[in-house]
Amino acid sequence: MTTQPSTPDADVPDLPEMPAPRVREFTAHSAGGGLALLLCLVGPLAGIALIAVGATLEPAGTKATLIIVGILVVVAAFIAMGGLNNVAPGEARVVQLFGRYRGTIRQDGLRWVNPFTSRTKISTRVRNHETAVLKVNDAYGNPIELAAVVVWNVQDTAQAVFEVDDFLEFVATQTEAAVRHIAIEYPYDAHDEGGLSLRGNAEEITEKLAVELHARVEAAGVRIIESRFTHLAYAPEIASAMLQRQQAGAIVAARREIVDGAVGMVEAALGRISERGIVELDEERKAAMVSNLLVVLCGDRAAQPVLNTGTLYQ
Repeated sequence: MTTQPSTPDADVPDLPEMPAPRVREFTAHSAGGGLALLLCLVGPLAGIALIAVGATLEPAGTKATLIIVGILVVVAAFIAMGGLNNVAPGEARVVQLFGRYRGTIRQDGLRWVNPFTSRTKISTRVRNHETAVLKVNDAYGNPIELAAVVVWNVQDTAQAVFEVDDFLEFVATQTEAAVRHIAIEYPYDAHDEGGLSLRGNAEEITEKLAVELHARVEAAGVRIIESRFTHLAYAPEIASAMLQRQQAGAIVAARREIVDGAVGMVEAALGRISERGIVELDEERKAAMVSNLLVVLCGDRAAQPVLNTGTLYQ
């Protein structure tokens, strides 16, 4: 089930309030890397040529000038080469100049930026995070075990780098916190017919989990694509007792269905007998017939026929 919440859900209690982001992603100024690479390769050759030509000249002033210019060209070419960046699909470069955010490069291929900037590599690919099996108490206080998997990716690279210390650890911690919070807000099995439960309303609970996750990780520039529970069970210490309870509930529900069906069959039988005039039944005979039919239809063993050689009143 894909869940992409856009606004917080009012039904999800105690949504965390994260601080507003101080920086947003924008595109960094960059140039095509092909031409820059060519200039960086030609520059050292041109500088060496200038040095060689200057060394052959006799005038001291011209000679010194050409040698200095050649050295500067070589140094500039090597410095400019540091601005080349190879950006693969699904990756981005967060550019900083002396600690100040200067934008993000998302265009793949060879790009060139100011060589004095620092570039932080960050992946924008879709990732999975699966929590360990967590042991928590549900809304009724019963210990349960559950685990969840979250599919996410980085949407705002600036927030991911500058708003949190480590966005990978941040997503893992907040995912575990959200799963624990959802687990203690709802029971494993609801005793009320209209109540939500983790087992009986998996789709609704997963929606609420996605909403809470979105609220928790939005500050890190992360987008939640999908979330779902991968493991949900009672803790081993109460699993057998809860299994007996579920079996008892199933037996009661089955008996209820059997009784409802038997009553309908008895009602239909009495109606058919009365319509066709097969036999006249007074109230006492009807009561006896109803009792016998209910015993036969509701019993869990085969009926044993009894032949009555007398009458109902003897």
